[in-house]
Amino acid sequence: MDKVLRGTLIGAVALLVWATLGILTVWSGDIPPFQLVAVSFFIAFVCGLIKWILNKENPLSHIYQPPKAWFLGVAGLFGYHFLYFLALKSAPAVEANLINYLWPLLIVFFSAFLPGEKLRWYHSVGTLCGLAGTVLLIVGDKGFNFDSQYTVGYLAAVGCGVTWASYSVLNRLFGGVPTDAVGWFCLAGSLLAALCHLAFEQTVWPDDLTGWLVLVAIGVGPAGGVFFFWDYGVKHGNIRVLGAGSYTIPLTSTLLLLLIGEGSLTWALAASCALISGGAILASSDFLRRKKVDQNL
Repeated sequence: MDKVLRGTLIGAVALLVWATLGILTVWSGDIPPFQLVAVSFFIAFVCGLIKWILNKENPLSHIYQPPKAWFLGVAGLFGYHFLYFLALKSAPAVEANLINYLWPLLIVFFSAFLPGEKLRWYHSVGTLCGLAGTVLLIVGDKGFNFDSQYTVGYLAAVGCGVTWASYSVLNRLFGGVPTDAVGWFCLAGSLLAALCHLAFEQTVWPDDLTGWLVLVAIGVGPAGGVFFFWDYGVKHGNIRVLGAGSYTIPLTSTLLLLLIGEGSLTWALAASCALISGGAILASSDFLRRKKVDQNL
């Protein structure tokens, strides 16, 4: 399999898994955000540790990475979640979440500055369609209500978008840093989140087996283990396709929530589905054509 295709497909796994974060968060109950990040990041580290042990690798061999890679990894993973929770606590969730979803758009544009990458019109148009679909999905008929008293939250949301887009694109420049290093970055992020939790939150643990299973699922999946897939994808896959495809996350997440009775199907959801799906296909057109040509060879 072509390396770029393989990397893109592995990165796409992250997009699918991230869509489960909404439904798992609903099921997680009252566990506070920083505690959730601390536990899930630690579970991600444990997943990496198990993999190293099974493969008879020395875990410490992955800890020795350039300082710049450490800074990018920890700042990207922990910094994004810190700003995200700050945004949702300091501003209305709808507006904050919408501003946060600037990151797929920024990934597509930032990628144009990477060596060997070119930004074409269909990448831009497809990504803008995804943004429009996400605006419609999140806002619907409620409209906007930007209030200056929420300035801190809005700025934090902008920081979310810039941080995750920068982390994803700059990771491309660290192709020599193994994806296994993400395990150690997650451990560092877990420690930072634990400190924030102890400083700002009250500890809450699940009170039944289902709650514990949900907590583990979050760590193995959308808020932990999936970082390994995303890291590999942005380093070796088609980063523009992954950026545009990221708009499928809020759509798929919303559809999953509908399946468990959280919300109802509306015209806005249907229109969002068309915009996001069409935009993702348009932005991926060169990648899809390449795949078709490779199959015919």
